[in-house]
Amino acid sequence: MKELKNIKNILFDLDGVLYQDLESVFGQVSNRMTEYISKKLNLNLKKAKELQTNYFHKYNTSLNGLMIHHKIDPENFLNYVHDINLNVIKEDLELNNELTKLKAKKYCYTNGSRSHALNVLGRLGIIDQFDGIFDIVDANYVPKPVMEPYKIFVKKFTINPEEAVFVEDIAQNLKSPKELGMKTVWLENEEAWGKKHSDKNFIDLKIKKLSSFLKEINILKVA
Repeated sequence: MKELKNIKNILFDLDGVLYQDLESVFGQVSNRMTEYISKKLNLNLKKAKELQTNYFHKYNTSLNGLMIHHKIDPENFLNYVHDINLNVIKEDLELNNELTKLKAKKYCYTNGSRSHALNVLGRLGIIDQFDGIFDIVDANYVPKPVMEPYKIFVKKFTINPEEAVFVEDIAQNLKSPKELGMKTVWLENEEAWGKKHSDKNFIDLKIKKLSSFLKEINILKVA
């Protein structure tokens, strides 16, 4: 942890990191994806779900596969799948408190849309904490863990990777940040896709709770 004392930038993934009840929110998104694919490609829900899962594992997002093979309009897709009920997300006072104390710039980096990020951050009560949001549109629809979007992010916000730390719940998404020179933090979870490659050496730290991790950084910074 001591190596994080002088960190100037912290990058947070959105879903599964800034809130951890992934199924209640992203479960809805996943169901909307299945519905969208079913309607657009005239498939029954079972076949649509199979295609959705196949594209996710092969292309890192289902949208990426749909754009490559079916010329799906990404904006239309994102608007549809993120039209969900976020009442399950409650204000996180503890996280807000630690983010307020944090003497570093804070960024949200998501494979989802900016509007979804803003909606989630608003529900959490932390929307004003962030110095920037980087979404899949900013990444030219190229998802993590491909290197190029991370380079675009660094250039967009004029960040020195060696002064940054990236927090993710999907372990393999930390490979490129590590190669850029960032410190990497995996938020432990039992989701099969999330913990895949969590034993690799491109992960510097493993944590169980985000607010507790930030509290440790805040203690370091004033020590």
